[in-house]
Amino acid sequence: MVRTEGFRSANQTCTLSLGCLMDSSTRSTVILGGGFVGLFTALHLCHKRYSQPIILIDQAERFVFKPLLYELLSSEMTTNQVWPRFTELLNCDAVTFVQGRVAAIDLEKQEIKLGSNLCYAYDRLVLGLGSTANYFGIPGAHEQTFSLRDGSDAIALAQHLRARLQQASQTRDRQQRQALLTTVIVGAGPAGIEMAATLGDLLPEWYRKLNGDIDEIRIVVLNRSEQILKGDLNGKLRETTLQALDSRTVRPEILAKATVQKVLPDRVMYQQAGTDHEIPAATVVWAAGNEVHPLIKSLPVEERDRAGRLKVLPTLQLPAFSNVFAAGDVSILDEPLPATAQVAYQQGAGIAHNLVALAQNAPLKPAKVSLRGTLMKLGLREGAAYLFDKVLISGRAGHLMRQGTYLELLPNPVHNFKATIEWLTEEVFQAHSPAARPQPAPAGRFKWVGDGLVVTAAAASLLLFWRTVEPVTFTRTLEPTGIPTVLNYLQGSQASE
Repeated sequence: MVRTEGFRSANQTCTLSLGCLMDSSTRSTVILGGGFVGLFTALHLCHKRYSQPIILIDQAERFVFKPLLYELLSSEMTTNQVWPRFTELLNCDAVTFVQGRVAAIDLEKQEIKLGSNLCYAYDRLVLGLGSTANYFGIPGAHEQTFSLRDGSDAIALAQHLRARLQQASQTRDRQQRQALLTTVIVGAGPAGIEMAATLGDLLPEWYRKLNGDIDEIRIVVLNRSEQILKGDLNGKLRETTLQALDSRTVRPEILAKATVQKVLPDRVMYQQAGTDHEIPAATVVWAAGNEVHPLIKSLPVEERDRAGRLKVLPTLQLPAFSNVFAAGDVSILDEPLPATAQVAYQQGAGIAHNLVALAQNAPLKPAKVSLRGTLMKLGLREGAAYLFDKVLISGRAGHLMRQGTYLELLPNPVHNFKATIEWLTEEVFQAHSPAARPQPAPAGRFKWVGDGLVVTAAAASLLLFWRTVEPVTFTRTLEPTGIPTVLNYLQGSQASE
């Protein structure tokens, strides 16, 4: 079981006058940030039986599965599936989880200081702090908009939207009602487009239950560029995305070459083709980009790119500090990699391998990243999966592939199994319940077959993955079901052939 700590570690203490004290007999590896990079590094180190104590520090108590926050917003998935506690995921005695805000990083003294005045000395450090929202100095952007960075953001936005719909359903003034029913999304990258597609189905579904006129709902995307998904890995899905947006219950409007000037509590001011415009709106969602974490900006490191990201070696080490690794949004190697989960978890695995190599005085290896395609949410129970940039799966099958893939990412088979079984059960029974939208009989039967194949494939791959990583836990947990016996039999049959 993971250890949690809010006040003091047995071997690392801090005083304001003396700084960090470290027992020379105990060397610790500190991981800053519990996002994909930090969590994957910690979990892989556990599985590799890393010799040093591991301290993972994050300001929140929960891991954020950011690609699935739209599902939390829409209630397609649960809090436990999308926003699990670190203590549930870090089932490893070698890891001490510390919830706290990092106030300062001293690379020379090898110390980490928290806002609570706690201090941790390290032998090796992993920087996985991620990024923060970039508001580009636009007045009101930070104060008057919603973002989607963690579970609390998703819950707050859902509550706000429901309240505005409820208010609109009881507002007789047409202009006031129109403003209440207007949502503006700033940014047409993946985050903005996935938000627009989700709300295009979700808002009319909610408003219809209030007996509201869904034709009055308006969703506007303000895009500085001429094209959506410009310069993004998902750009290859542009045509698929545009078709999906056109088929939403409420079609989002894309305003190209529109630059936001100011955000007020009840409207957005923007400029397009040299002309000033405004949109009365009760809800504004910010999805216009990220910037390097302030703590990373403050580090005395000269090797950076123009955006302030730390330049790293192929092993993901800082050139001037070989005991410090950096990955994800904070680093860059030659050319920037897309800020996606698949990149972060591969980098986390690479860092874990090299930390073990350092501990064993073995040679380090370059952290290789293979892009395996793209995944996008394109509405309620609809998505797209472009596997290895060769095979496109869209619609409901794309939705199932996307969610099933994300749920299997974490190298914690126990949590994955629980979350995936819950999700698969909800998907199958929700899609084919009497309350679901009726389908013609033949199409319905084929739909069952198609969904069943995807569900079966996802479940089977998950079981095999769990058995490979934790065979003892797998057998002990599922022995009563007979599943281990069946898999052993099938594997034996394949081997004999």
